[in-house]
Amino acid sequence: MNVPHKLLKELANFFNLDKNKLDTSYGSIKVKPKTIGTALGINASGDLFFDKVSFKDLSEENKVIFRRFQEKTLTNLTDEMMNIGVDNDEDRRIFKRIFILYIQMAFLFPTTINKVSPFHLAPIFQMDNITEGNWGIHVLDFIVKGISNYHLKKKKLIDGCFYALMIIYFHLTKHANKKAEAIPRPPWVNNWNRD
Repeated sequence: MNVPHKLLKELANFFNLDKNKLDTSYGSIKVKPKTIGTALGINASGDLFFDKVSFKDLSEENKVIFRRFQEKTLTNLTDEMMNIGVDNDEDRRIFKRIFILYIQMAFLFPTTINKVSPFHLAPIFQMDNITEGNWGIHVLDFIVKGISNYHLKKKKLIDGCFYALMIIYFHLTKHANKKAEAIPRPPWVNNWNRD
């Protein structure tokens, strides 16, 4: 997404890492996993995903999956998604894995490095309950890590789903003093566009 870098920097500078809050001129906005879930329409409760996948701890079958997707780029994933059939259960399962990796890299966990990492791989080893995993905390943890690296390591580019922070900021500041029936229903992302 072509989001002005200045806006990302402002959100990162407003973010209070100690309290997970956006401290803005409009007041403080607490950013919780549930808020991320409401903003993006993703699950924000349930079991946590693994932080990373350790290759040596995987079964032989999962090592094959790990090797297949290790170091793939968004372009590689796009090509695979477009070329794979969905005629049988195995192809459909592979398509789901590719799609989950793609969504993470392009939207939920974008990074400055355009390659699948062990962090991106973790959820694809939990495909049976992929929708029940706590995506809200997973996204928030990644945002916090990206902002921490920006502040502490003085990185110029920031990893993380800042689109979620933008939606939260715009939605909560625009609708702060409205009655409940006047506020658009979740997911909030449905109510915002480039304009």
